[in-house]
Amino acid sequence: MIELRHSVCRVCHVACDLVVTLKDGEIEAIRGDKDNPVYHGYSCIKGRASGALANSPSRLLHSLERQHDGRHQEIAAGQAVTRIAARLKHIIGQHGPRAVALFAGTYCTINPLFEAFSKAFARAIGTPMFADNNTIDQPGKATAPGLLGTWLAGTPSMEQWEALLLVGCNPVISMNGGLGVNPARRVKQLRARGMKLIVVDPRRTESAARADIHLQPKPGEDVTIMAGLIRQILIDDALDHAFVEAQTTGIASLKSAVMPYTPELVAERAGIEADTLIAAARLLGGAHRGAVSLGTGANMSGNPTTVEYLGRVLATLRGWWRRAGEELPNPGVLIAPLPAVAGTPGPVPVADIGEKMRVRDMRASVAGIPVSALADEMLTAGEGRIRALIVAGGNPVLAWPDQARTVEAFANLDLLVCIDPFLSATAEMADYVLAPKVGLECETNSAANEKWGVAGPGWGYEKPYGQVAPPVIEPPTGSDLKEDWEFFFELARAMDLQLQMPSIALLDPLQALARATPLDMTVKPSTSEAWAIALKDAPVPYEALRSAPGPGLIDRPATIVQPKPADWTGRLDLAASVVLEDLATTVRRVPLPEEHFPFRLISRRLNDVVNSCSHDNPAQLRKWAYNPAFMHPSDLARLDIAAGSLVAIHSAHGRIIGVVEEAPDVRPGCVSMPHSWGRHPRWEQRPRIDGANTGRLVANDRDYEKLTGQPLMSAIPVSVSPA
Repeated sequence: MIELRHSVCRVCHVACDLVVTLKDGEIEAIRGDKDNPVYHGYSCIKGRASGALANSPSRLLHSLERQHDGRHQEIAAGQAVTRIAARLKHIIGQHGPRAVALFAGTYCTINPLFEAFSKAFARAIGTPMFADNNTIDQPGKATAPGLLGTWLAGTPSMEQWEALLLVGCNPVISMNGGLGVNPARRVKQLRARGMKLIVVDPRRTESAARADIHLQPKPGEDVTIMAGLIRQILIDDALDHAFVEAQTTGIASLKSAVMPYTPELVAERAGIEADTLIAAARLLGGAHRGAVSLGTGANMSGNPTTVEYLGRVLATLRGWWRRAGEELPNPGVLIAPLPAVAGTPGPVPVADIGEKMRVRDMRASVAGIPVSALADEMLTAGEGRIRALIVAGGNPVLAWPDQARTVEAFANLDLLVCIDPFLSATAEMADYVLAPKVGLECETNSAANEKWGVAGPGWGYEKPYGQVAPPVIEPPTGSDLKEDWEFFFELARAMDLQLQMPSIALLDPLQALARATPLDMTVKPSTSEAWAIALKDAPVPYEALRSAPGPGLIDRPATIVQPKPADWTGRLDLAASVVLEDLATTVRRVPLPEEHFPFRLISRRLNDVVNSCSHDNPAQLRKWAYNPAFMHPSDLARLDIAAGSLVAIHSAHGRIIGVVEEAPDVRPGCVSMPHSWGRHPRWEQRPRIDGANTGRLVANDRDYEKLTGQPLMSAIPVSVSPA
């Protein structure tokens, strides 16, 4: 019997609509739905391989407990929860709640229910030590809007864009902002309509190949280029004067800060043509509507706050914000949008607003607890030392900076717990591995992508779209699996804790907490009930969307952007002091001598996998089973190294062995290498099988941004030699 069922992909935040073909209850094929009014049939290899993920021979079907000899043994999930709860209660009783930390990895932060329960659990035990991947990925996405001020009405719709600037991002592959949920289709449509595309990237990426202007700079010069573009727009007087005068402050200080960034200086520092920089600035300066989107390449190469802030400053100078009287194209379905007001409350505090770390005089910022401090928080003796860590949907051994330090820290823990469907490099170190169901076995919905709509232009849905999909398949026969969020509910119940469920639908965290629902801890809710509780303030009631016949656009009343109230004094700040100081420092910076480390290692993504996940799924290793070190052919010829050879890559901090491959799309002088690969550093290294971990080249205690704690994770000075 052949049956077709819809599901919402949980591999990344984009939440694609998948059509699963079942034959006699078994997955036969997975594809996108060409009739979907938003995705138009889009799906990627990662989503289409989710059936292989569910049926992988290496998947955990039972939870595991580490034995005295170091090996793992299967344990009933309920029994594992009981034992973990007892150990957590003991640690908290002896050392206080700060001794317990939680890390929410990618597979937690893209699943709103999982993330909500993990945060509710952290609040219930009273620990401030909750961290996620934000401070090692794109922390500027959180800090920059706080420094500038959030324009509540958001950015113009994509259909209105006359120009798009992409800096260090490749949405055609990553889907991380800039071009919506079907990026290749969207950029083709926008370019055909006449939109101009400018890309800043050391690689000629899939997005750069479609650009009108591609600035291919030396890595680590994104701030220099952004300042140069802004300077040229100011020199050309290509400002939206009415908007700048009415809605901003600090224009004079901004001008003074960027004037040293002449086209000649930028060209020399970034290794680009001055005339091309000017041409890019004039394309942007001539566009009445447009957008700027920055990605991990820009955020991970140093100065994440400054570069994201300058992107918003450029958009502000051009007036690229939605105005009063315009219609808000998506008035919200599962997530309530920000108030439709053409104004800003003004800047908000972004630094020193959370827990103070015991190391390097660091504090939490609006981007969260600095992940770069966690390993040292586990290793530094004294009151407040982290003694227990729960890893929710992540693989820190491969993903965190300074892998050796991370592994040393995990070995120093009293308790390490991982919620993971596989025995990952981190799970292999864990005392307990809790085996969860995977996406196709769960009720899923479109809330994840809608939630990310506030991240910037080209994120989320531009139309009121919604979908709830029931489980497509049952867990394997004989397995003992729970949904990931259930583990936190059951841990809380076993510890006699009360969980308060905040409203996921509300973007203001204080408002969401104020609307939190106390859960009945005597009766575990079903998944549908849990979603309905977490989304109780959604514009469209969850149960109403759940009973809808399928995915689609939702009929919602029009929302018109209102002018800001007359008594509002908030303005967009073009001259945040921390950014002006950074600009002054950057322009005086002396380039590092290159005799010891002549290359720059830059991050990238592979199309078939998500960072540290799915490395053992053959369906996703069709092209690369490891993470090559991609280099320009001229560099390989100069070093007399053949493609496919092993090379030693050294930084000032560490050394890895990689497999080098030719890549004409990479700028000479660069090593383009995906992060979050490799193995545990104490195991035999197999670069042709597992790849190499670039985190070994990164020190967590130097070259980091003071505001967010993010270390330099791309544009890393390295040397390359035959291994």
